[in-house]
Amino acid sequence: MNGIPTVPIYGIQVSKLDLKETVSYLTKAILSRRPHQVITANPIMVMTALENPSYMDIMRSAELVVPDGTGVVWAAEHVGNPVKERVAGFDLLHELLKTGESYHWKVYLLGSTPEVIRETASRLQKQYPGIIIAGYRDGYFGPEQDEEVVSGIMDTQPDLLFVARGADSQEPWIAKYKSRLAIPVMMGVGGSFDVISGKSRRAPKTFQKLRIEWLYRLLKEPTRYRRMLALPKFALKVLRDKEKVTKVR
Repeated sequence: MNGIPTVPIYGIQVSKLDLKETVSYLTKAILSRRPHQVITANPIMVMTALENPSYMDIMRSAELVVPDGTGVVWAAEHVGNPVKERVAGFDLLHELLKTGESYHWKVYLLGSTPEVIRETASRLQKQYPGIIIAGYRDGYFGPEQDEEVVSGIMDTQPDLLFVARGADSQEPWIAKYKSRLAIPVMMGVGGSFDVISGKSRRAPKTFQKLRIEWLYRLLKEPTRYRRMLALPKFALKVLRDKEKVTKVR
């Protein structure tokens, strides 16, 4: 993965860089105009990849996979090859924009509802006046509109593209069009726009420090329980597989 230290989790090369180092690495990628798909990996995504070969291909071909989920951080520790820290996608987004102010980076926001994306664009522009919100669009479009969306993004020539369409669709969408988009940083950000816009709240610091943000989300959205079942399944699989976890398949 471009010479950076990684730990293989079921063949997915997870970055061992901390948040500050990740921002520095991606800053160099932007300055050199090297396209990067950044995936913020969690256990649910890893389990999906293990069950879906095409999704596994996407995760393995990404230029950078950061350990977003605490389960991924734990798995690296369990196999004796720990990462420096959890690199949450939400934090990475903000740190990139903070850094981008001095460079006047252009940013495109894609996903969520029309109301949420408008409010997100407005708040980010106010919070980081040095960046340029080059464009934004909601995530309610089908494959028949992909060409229009891709062309619209390319017209703005952004340095960063943040996509919030859910892990099951945002990563495949970015992977499908990343060679054409050729944007230095293309990253799926899940529910980050909902938090930034004020529609929802991020887990309190206590939950973050205890590595149980997933529990906060589950308490707030009980309907997520089926999706959350992947977390214990992942933990049990890592415990059962032992040395197989780090073997490339």
